Amino acid sequence: MTKTAVSTDGAPKAIGPYSQAVRAGDLLFASGQIALDPTSGTLVPGGVEAETRQVLANLTAVLTAGGASWADVVRTTIFLTDLGDFAIVNRLYGEVTGAVPPARATVQVAALPRGAVVEIDAIAFVRDR
Repeated sequence: MTKTAVSTDGAPKAIGPYSQAVRAGDLLFASGQIALDPTSGTLVPGGVEAETRQVLANLTAVLTAGGASWADVVRTTIFLTDLGDFAIVNRLYGEVTGAVPPARATVQVAALPRGAVVEIDAIAFVRDR
Protein backbone atom coordinates (compact mmCIF):
# COMPACT_ATOMS: atom_id res chain seq x y z
CA MET A 1 0.00 0.00 0.00
CA THR A 2 1.28 3.44 -0.86
CA LYS A 3 0.81 6.53 1.24
CA THR A 4 0.50 9.79 -0.67
CA ALA A 5 0.14 13.36 0.62
CA VAL A 6 -2.69 15.42 -0.84
CA SER A 7 -2.63 19.20 -0.95
CA THR A 8 -4.53 22.04 -2.54
CA ASP A 9 -4.35 25.82 -2.66
CA GLY A 10 -8.12 25.76 -2.08
CA ALA A 11 -7.54 25.13 1.63
CA PRO A 12 -5.10 26.70 4.08
CA LYS A 13 -1.57 25.40 4.13
CA ALA A 14 -0.77 23.13 7.07
CA ILE A 15 0.29 25.12 10.13
CA GLY A 16 2.42 22.27 11.43
CA PRO A 17 4.17 19.07 10.37
CA TYR A 18 1.16 17.37 8.80
CA SER A 19 -0.50 16.96 5.40
CA GLN A 20 -3.85 18.45 4.44
CA ALA A 21 -4.80 14.86 3.68
CA VAL A 22 -3.16 11.49 3.13
CA ARG A 23 -4.33 8.84 0.69
CA ALA A 24 -3.62 5.29 1.83
CA GLY A 25 -5.07 2.63 -0.44
CA ASP A 26 -8.76 3.36 -0.93
CA LEU A 27 -8.95 5.69 2.06
CA LEU A 28 -8.45 9.43 2.24
CA PHE A 29 -7.69 10.84 5.69
CA ALA A 30 -8.38 14.58 5.71
CA SER A 31 -6.75 16.51 8.53
CA GLY A 32 -8.89 18.69 10.74
CA GLN A 33 -9.75 22.00 9.17
CA ILE A 34 -10.31 25.22 11.05
CA ALA A 35 -11.72 28.43 9.59
CA LEU A 36 -8.55 29.83 8.08
CA ASP A 37 -8.95 31.76 4.86
CA PRO A 38 -6.81 29.87 2.29
CA THR A 39 -5.47 33.10 0.80
CA SER A 40 -4.64 35.15 3.88
CA GLY A 41 -4.10 32.35 6.38
CA THR A 42 -6.13 34.25 8.97
CA LEU A 43 -9.18 33.10 10.89
CA VAL A 44 -12.40 34.31 9.27
CA PRO A 45 -14.41 36.76 11.39
CA GLY A 46 -18.08 36.38 12.19
CA GLY A 47 -18.41 33.72 14.85
CA VAL A 48 -19.43 30.09 14.74
CA GLU A 49 -21.61 30.26 11.62
CA ALA A 50 -18.96 31.98 9.50
CA GLU A 51 -16.28 29.68 10.86
CA THR A 52 -18.31 26.55 10.17
CA ARG A 53 -18.99 27.63 6.58
CA GLN A 54 -15.24 28.21 6.05
CA VAL A 55 -14.31 24.90 7.69
CA LEU A 56 -16.71 23.05 5.38
CA ALA A 57 -15.38 24.91 2.32
CA ASN A 58 -11.80 24.08 3.31
CA LEU A 59 -12.65 20.44 3.91
CA THR A 60 -14.54 20.24 0.61
CA ALA A 61 -11.45 21.57 -1.21
CA VAL A 62 -9.23 18.97 0.47
CA LEU A 63 -11.66 16.15 -0.34
CA THR A 64 -11.84 17.28 -3.96
CA ALA A 65 -8.05 17.40 -4.24
CA GLY A 66 -7.97 13.82 -2.95
CA GLY A 67 -10.49 12.63 -5.52
CA ALA A 68 -13.43 12.49 -3.10
CA SER A 69 -16.66 14.29 -2.35
CA TRP A 70 -18.92 14.45 0.67
CA ALA A 71 -20.79 11.43 -0.75
CA ASP A 72 -17.58 9.42 -0.18
CA VAL A 73 -17.07 10.51 3.44
CA VAL A 74 -17.61 7.64 5.89
CA ARG A 75 -16.47 9.21 9.18
CA THR A 76 -16.00 12.69 10.63
CA THR A 77 -15.14 14.24 13.95
CA ILE A 78 -16.38 17.68 14.93
CA PHE A 79 -14.48 19.53 17.64
CA LEU A 80 -16.25 22.46 19.32
CA THR A 81 -15.03 24.78 22.03
CA ASP A 82 -18.66 25.21 23.14
CA LEU A 83 -21.29 22.48 22.72
CA GLY A 84 -23.82 25.30 22.89
CA ASP A 85 -22.89 25.89 19.22
CA PHE A 86 -23.91 22.34 18.29
CA ALA A 87 -27.27 23.23 16.66
CA ILE A 88 -25.72 25.82 14.33
CA VAL A 89 -22.82 23.58 13.32
CA ASN A 90 -25.11 20.57 12.92
CA ARG A 91 -27.46 22.49 10.59
CA LEU A 92 -24.64 23.70 8.33
CA TYR A 93 -22.91 20.31 8.38
CA GLY A 94 -26.18 18.65 7.35
CA GLU A 95 -26.35 20.89 4.28
CA VAL A 96 -23.18 19.32 2.82
CA THR A 97 -23.20 15.69 3.96
CA GLY A 98 -25.85 14.36 1.59
CA ALA A 99 -28.48 11.63 1.75
CA VAL A 100 -26.32 9.17 3.70
CA PRO A 101 -24.46 11.21 6.30
CA PRO A 102 -21.18 9.79 7.56
CA ALA A 103 -20.69 8.29 10.99
CA ARG A 104 -19.63 11.06 13.34
CA ALA A 105 -18.42 12.04 16.76
CA THR A 106 -18.80 15.52 18.21
CA VAL A 107 -16.73 16.55 21.19
CA GLN A 108 -16.18 19.69 23.20
CA VAL A 109 -12.54 20.68 23.61
CA ALA A 110 -10.84 23.27 25.79
CA ALA A 111 -9.26 25.12 22.85
CA LEU A 112 -8.46 24.87 19.14
CA PRO A 113 -5.54 26.28 17.14
CA ARG A 114 -5.57 30.01 16.38
CA GLY A 115 -8.57 30.58 18.65
CA ALA A 116 -10.97 28.75 16.33
CA VAL A 117 -14.32 27.59 17.72
CA VAL A 118 -14.87 24.62 15.36
CA GLU A 119 -12.68 22.03 13.62
CA ILE A 120 -13.77 19.09 11.46
CA ASP A 121 -11.78 16.16 10.07
CA ALA A 122 -12.92 13.39 7.72
CA ILE A 123 -12.20 9.95 6.37
CA ALA A 124 -13.43 9.11 2.87
CA PHE A 125 -13.51 5.96 0.76
CA VAL A 126 -12.02 6.69 -2.65
CA ARG A 127 -11.83 4.24 -5.51
CA ASP A 128 -9.73 4.92 -8.55
CA ARG A 129 -12.14 6.46 -11.04
